[in-house]
Amino acid sequence: MSTRVKAQVAPAVLVWARTSAGYGLGAAAAKLKLDEDRLAAWEAGDDQPTIPQLRKLAELYKRPLAVLYLSEPPLTFQPMHDFRRLPDIGPRHFSPALTFEIRRAHQRRELAQEMLAETGEKVPAFALQTKFGTDAEQVGDAIRKALGIDYRTQTSWRDPRVAFLAWRSRIEALGVLVFQASAIERDEASGFAYWADTLPFMVVNRKDVYARRTFSLLHELAHLMLHQSGVSELDVDAPRPAEDANVEIFCNQIAAAALMPRSQFLSEALVAARGVGRHEWPDETIKALSITYGVSREAIVRRLMTFGRASAAFYQAKRAQ
Repeated sequence: MSTRVKAQVAPAVLVWARTSAGYGLGAAAAKLKLDEDRLAAWEAGDDQPTIPQLRKLAELYKRPLAVLYLSEPPLTFQPMHDFRRLPDIGPRHFSPALTFEIRRAHQRRELAQEMLAETGEKVPAFALQTKFGTDAEQVGDAIRKALGIDYRTQTSWRDPRVAFLAWRSRIEALGVLVFQASAIERDEASGFAYWADTLPFMVVNRKDVYARRTFSLLHELAHLMLHQSGVSELDVDAPRPAEDANVEIFCNQIAAAALMPRSQFLSEALVAARGVGRHEWPDETIKALSITYGVSREAIVRRLMTFGRASAAFYQAKRAQ
């Protein structure tokens, strides 16, 4: 009977590969159809996987096989702050899918840097910035001016997909890399951003509808303006640490102000006709406004509530609908 050849790998590299892929020990063992104690033994150095087993590890962790033969874990990018809601059980955790999308976005940025270095093309530094607590309406106006978007331009798009692509292209013109993620579930994250002086990036969830993706673009742009890297979720009413909640609310306020400027929004004939007061709004009015601004109906009702034109109860009812 032939002896199976063991792979000579460093235990610390195996631990790094698993954790950097977002897997706990038990979850990884289950995916590999291994006994958890065996995987733990490999990571402790008490045993070593065979070469075929190492290939399965590389496939699961989405790493080249050669990386697992390194003598020590490689340096990697800094982890992103988690601005999302608190889970019902246990601490917040990035799924393997979200972890992979973050890694892939960093790899794309590195590729872009290499290509620009080869061509000698200069990328302007990302210049837009703000501070926490600044008036969100002023920040939203500054964003519109920087992107060259006025009311006539915005209302000419009419289609949510067209609006999303237009906002995206103008944000990219500021020197921001904008990607879409396909593997992240809708209830895990709406997007994430990575700030840097040059070539910062943002990623939005492709599984969201276009109107929600557009809002995510502006939300993540607000994070970049704050010089923040992190993973976001647009639902600011969900439980999360107070500091994170305040930042997410602020970024949502900026996104809303950029997409639906206060003065213009309140002067809309459909809004102005009803005057001041917490009204209930017919669906056809909400839909018409959402088409005008290229946002979701929920965003419209939230804006009406912000300006005292709708009650919190009406907003919650329409949101559930």
